[in-house]
Amino acid sequence: MSEPDGSLRARLVEVGVDLVAREGSSALSLREIARRAGVSHGAPRRYFPTYQALLAAIARQGYVHLGQQVAELVGDEDADPYAQLLALGRLYVQFAQANRGMFELMFRHDLLRGNNVGLREASGPLFRVLVGLVTRARPTPPGGPASSVVAGALWANLHGIAQLWLWGSLQAVVEMDDVEPLLRAALDAHLRPTTHF
Repeated sequence: MSEPDGSLRARLVEVGVDLVAREGSSALSLREIARRAGVSHGAPRRYFPTYQALLAAIARQGYVHLGQQVAELVGDEDADPYAQLLALGRLYVQFAQANRGMFELMFRHDLLRGNNVGLREASGPLFRVLVGLVTRARPTPPGGPASSVVAGALWANLHGIAQLWLWGSLQAVVEMDDVEPLLRAALDAHLRPTTHF
């Protein structure tokens, strides 16, 4: 009896998620995913028109997982947005450390630039959370950049911290093993808080 299409498609993605968690993004190949799913090496092509489409479906699960953690972290709309942003920065670095292969896959430029609507749909809500927190933490001054611009700059900064921390580069140059001062410096540079000290 054959497996329903949706079920096999989901299993291929699940196998890919497990493979990237265990062995990193370089281990992801159509042949290896098919082998571990127990199907022929041509089977994934029936559900994913391209290799990038399969990788994007796997990466989407990373965004879903991160999104669930973010939702739990920032669910309280009455909480201090600066504190929530700081916690979000910590979570982002921790997620990168705990999910190195997935973090790398989630931000592959060929997947993000491609025609992967599902991947953009999964990542968009996370950015909107960041914009909302920035809006609450820093009302847009007259003539100042929009909250989405500030959130974009802050995200780039946080992503850089997470990536450089993974590589060990920041620890070496700033001579510290605590990422917290870097996260605070990033927030302060973008938000210029006046009431948090």
